[in-house]
Amino acid sequence: MVAVGMKAPDFTVKGVYQGAIKDYSLKSYQGKWLILFFYPADFTFICPTEVAGFSKMAGDFHAEQAEILGVSVDSPETHRSWIKELGGVEYPLLSDADKKVSRAYGVLEEAAGVSERGTFIINPAGEVNYLVVSHMNVGRSVEETLRVLKALRTERLCPSDWKPGEETGELGLKY
Repeated sequence: MVAVGMKAPDFTVKGVYQGAIKDYSLKSYQGKWLILFFYPADFTFICPTEVAGFSKMAGDFHAEQAEILGVSVDSPETHRSWIKELGGVEYPLLSDADKKVSRAYGVLEEAAGVSERGTFIINPAGEVNYLVVSHMNVGRSVEETLRVLKALRTERLCPSDWKPGEETGELGLKY
């Protein structure tokens, strides 16, 4: 099971970006912050809201020197069709058809054969700095993922509901 502070499990899988299918590996993102998020399946109800949400905010993540990778058990061809239907996605969608990556990250729902909603923030050294896995019925907050990334990048203590530029918390405490 993956835990905060561990090296993120490496992988190499096919993915789709800008219509092209190619190999993607964790090693190729070494030295960068990485948002790796898993979702159950293309052409579903909640997943497009998350995929589109990350796409809409991709520029904000890039401004924080972070890359984004979305992962599901769908095939690259299915991803390509879905991306077209969504009107494009600003980051690669990876195919975990053999479910090895989902298993390695501890997010595979074996009975359903799909990935749970898992979000991992991996630092430039390849270590997991943040992870959250939620019920498949509840979509994640892209804004919260960005807030946590910004907090991690400060390398400071950041209390609940911290926002960039804040020097004190709600109780007036300096941090």
